Amino acid sequence: LQARAGLPNRPDIPLVAMVSRLDWQKGLDITGHVIHLLLNGYAGEAQFIVLGSGAAEYESMFAQFASYHSSKMAAFLTYDAALAQLIYGGADIFLMPSRFEPCGQGQMIALRYGTPPIVRRVGGLAESVIDVGEHPDTGTGFVFDDASPEALLEACLRAIACRTAGGANWEALLD
Repeated sequence: LQARAGLPNRPDIPLVAMVSRLDWQKGLDITGHVIHLLLNGYAGEAQFIVLGSGAAEYESMFAQFASYHSSKMAAFLTYDAALAQLIYGGADIFLMPSRFEPCGQGQMIALRYGTPPIVRRVGGLAESVIDVGEHPDTGTGFVFDDASPEALLEACLRAIACRTAGGANWEALLD
């Protein structure tokens, strides 16, 4: 996945990814600042990949981030089913901060591939992802409540810290 995205091969650092329609509903208004902080090392080193198309403002935001952080981020502003599968399977953490999500498939696909998701506690996301902080033995991902950059950042920091630390807690998420 890193090679396909033109990113340095760095298995030692977390690779966060998003496959989404680029729309307000998907929580992208709270995502931009958080991605910028993560790529600037706020949580240590990280890489980010996004695949999707939609609203021009979000396409522009991700294109600018990818240009500025070219060694840490790739933006594929289109839809590509084969690349989507590679992203679900190759990422360490899947980002899905939706404002509302009646069902949601992205988190289910990520879970099937063994990629723990970060989701907002809404609709189908709340029903399908169990927060590892609340349920250490049965958790499947990282859940946050408020539709705010601060809440999303806190969930991202928890996920990245868990991935970076590795060990039994991270391995339990991958089973």
